[in-house]
Amino acid sequence: MTIQQLKYAITISETGSFNKAAEVLYIAQPSLTSSMQELEKELGITIFYRSGRGVSLTNDGAEFLPYARQLYNQYESLVEKYGNQSYKKKFGVSTQHYSFAVKAFVELVKHYDSAEYEFAIRETKTRDVISDVTTMKSEIGILYLCDFNRAAIGKILKSNNLEFHHLIECAPYVYLWKGHPLANNESIGFEELKDYPCLSFEQGDTGSFYFA
Repeated sequence: MTIQQLKYAITISETGSFNKAAEVLYIAQPSLTSSMQELEKELGITIFYRSGRGVSLTNDGAEFLPYARQLYNQYESLVEKYGNQSYKKKFGVSTQHYSFAVKAFVELVKHYDSAEYEFAIRETKTRDVISDVTTMKSEIGILYLCDFNRAAIGKILKSNNLEFHHLIECAPYVYLWKGHPLANNESIGFEELKDYPCLSFEQGDTGSFYFA
């Protein structure tokens, strides 16, 4: 097993296609397929189920991928820390997609000398935010906690010797066009929205509600 093979497996799972993964990785698709076959043979499992519509993880693959991600993240952390000789102090923040986090990060950077510090902000998924801080790829992680995921995420943070510190309370908001039947209401309850279509933002298999 090689670091390169782990990267290949992670990319295939994220793109859902050997062809798309080969494009992202800038390698020939047959080479990618051969590499994955060698990895599956070495491990004695089938990682991906292949069909005409793409690929999906098998049960063994779903169990293998979190370990692969963790190991690859640790490898990236080593490369980031020791792969160059700049010796700049590093400060990284891993966060879910929040505009306030990006704005605060930009304001922070303005107060420090970029010749002395190397800054990085990483917008990613819940599990990766936790992993980045656990492996010290980032010094701080910003997560969304609610009643659905609080208990599960709390256990994961505790098992990784991480602490959660409250930043802000975020209330839900509804954005409506001016001609909407509810547009003139001073407040709107969830009960009033039940008859309207509900669209969700796809966060992948490691988003916040994976832990709910």
